[in-house]
Amino acid sequence: MSTRATVETAGVDREALLGWLGLARPDLRIEAPELTLIAGGRSNLTYQLDGGASPLVLRRPPLGHVLATAHDMGREYRVMSALEPTPVPVPRMVAHCEDAGVLGAPFYLMEKVDGVIHRGVADLEKLDAAAGRELGHALVDVLAALHSVDPAEVGLDRFGRPDGFMERQLTRWAGQLAASRTRDLAGVEELVERLTLTRPASPRAALVHGDYRLDNVIFDRAEPGRIAAVLDWEMAALGDPLCDLGVFCVYWDGLAGLGEAVPPTPGSLQGWPTSAALVERYARVSGVPVETLDWYVAFGFFKIAVILEGIHYRHSRGLTLGGGFDGISEAVPELVRRGLRALGRS
Repeated sequence: MSTRATVETAGVDREALLGWLGLARPDLRIEAPELTLIAGGRSNLTYQLDGGASPLVLRRPPLGHVLATAHDMGREYRVMSALEPTPVPVPRMVAHCEDAGVLGAPFYLMEKVDGVIHRGVADLEKLDAAAGRELGHALVDVLAALHSVDPAEVGLDRFGRPDGFMERQLTRWAGQLAASRTRDLAGVEELVERLTLTRPASPRAALVHGDYRLDNVIFDRAEPGRIAAVLDWEMAALGDPLCDLGVFCVYWDGLAGLGEAVPPTPGSLQGWPTSAALVERYARVSGVPVETLDWYVAFGFFKIAVILEGIHYRHSRGLTLGGGFDGISEAVPELVRRGLRALGRS
């Protein structure tokens, strides 16, 4: 699934997991579970679980400072289970444990999807411009496919309340910031106020991913332009499709210059499509109007700033595992500035 880091498997009690597996999925025949933390994620914890007929992946929330409505394992499990028969590629779900008494938090298991996750600039530089165009087109085509799924047909018509979705999103992320904030962040109150005052009317409701970006996608090894699976559905909901598109644009080429604190920005590579070109393709494929997208891009900067501030909070208190946290603290104020620029302030 990705490069693995062999570190202690904090967050998973092997004996408790083995006992639960023996009751919930004895058919898996995992008698001596081997766990390895999968490097790359900075929020939820992801492990490869070996010891059975084929490798599985275990997902659980972070070790501490879990905010209300965040890190919802049941949400991820439910939406990926529902999407399995659709054109949106997802891993096959194996089991879900709601009992926090087993590992200290709910968790789920899914099949491991073999493929490539592009987590850094070095990964992208191995691809030429033609492969980059295929990759970008695949990303927006799958996003358009997701937004075209009929929630009722896959049993997700009650997955959320699309009316007032963006208003609740603003309230939610402002609340998340307040819960994680330990320092002054210049301009963040202005950004929230301006987002609130200029919020546009939403287009038709759709099933949204919530954090759609390059490194939440597994690409086929043999076909670099084919998506094998979309991961990390903890923020999925019924809501505004432009919310997904705006965040995607920020990740695609809006984070250039922020270093390794953020995922790589493919749109900044020579010959690769810009976010503007991909937005045009998305609009053509999906039929969703994109005239108000600048507001959603600004909201995307704000949302990513809040996510990174929460990671900074946990890391500063020793509640994270693995590496890759350098530079996150410095990235947050710049994200706020870029959000204000997207709304028209120089």
